[in-house]
Amino acid sequence: MGKFTKWIAGGLGWAFLGPIGGIMGFVLGSIVDESQGQKTSGYSMTTTGSFVTSLLVLVAAVMKADEKLMRSELNYVKDYFVRNFGKESAEEAIQMLRDILKQNIPVKDVTEQIRKNLDYSSRLQLLHFLYGVAGADGSIHQKEQDIIDYIASGMGISDKDTQSIKSMFIEDTDYAYRILEVEPSATDQEVKKAYRKMANKYHPDKVSHLGEDFQKAANQKFQKVNEAYEKIRKERHMN
Repeated sequence: MGKFTKWIAGGLGWAFLGPIGGIMGFVLGSIVDESQGQKTSGYSMTTTGSFVTSLLVLVAAVMKADEKLMRSELNYVKDYFVRNFGKESAEEAIQMLRDILKQNIPVKDVTEQIRKNLDYSSRLQLLHFLYGVAGADGSIHQKEQDIIDYIASGMGISDKDTQSIKSMFIEDTDYAYRILEVEPSATDQEVKKAYRKMANKYHPDKVSHLGEDFQKAANQKFQKVNEAYEKIRKERHMN
């Protein structure tokens, strides 16, 4: 048994309930049965099992959005889990994802459940991963963009934070400024202040409660903030 199954068998927490629990109950069978005695709710009781089940359900919703199941998208998800959790866990994750993709996903209800039970930093991490999956085939289809926007709104993520994460994957003239959530007309001091704010918001320690593996994965967002700041700093010749 790889990490992935162990996390879920160890306790799904709040994700065992509601629409996510219904979807995963169909997929996991006996694994879910082992978790019944550990049902909880509230931000402080979020477990890694609850996070990964939320992640897979949302990934499936995005992959189904353009009505084209791309091998590149499945490979992206598999590669992500291989890098962070090992080959065995990746195989488990993909098998679960294939089963979830066969089901109808009530996105509105799922995102509402996540918003009520998962802390904001972890919701940002979910959004970051969804953009990565959508762009795995080299472009983000409009239907994928629409469903991600809908998911972000449903999870209670602000428009600025949504645009910040989106700009980490879709680069244009002002993408670095959008990552830092400032306008190109901002002063150097405003840019520095915005950088400190975003570096704190996206620091991997913000999701330390999900475990070392997901804290490591969260470092990708943190690096994007640093890269955006360095790009602006060099362009402006800032000290």
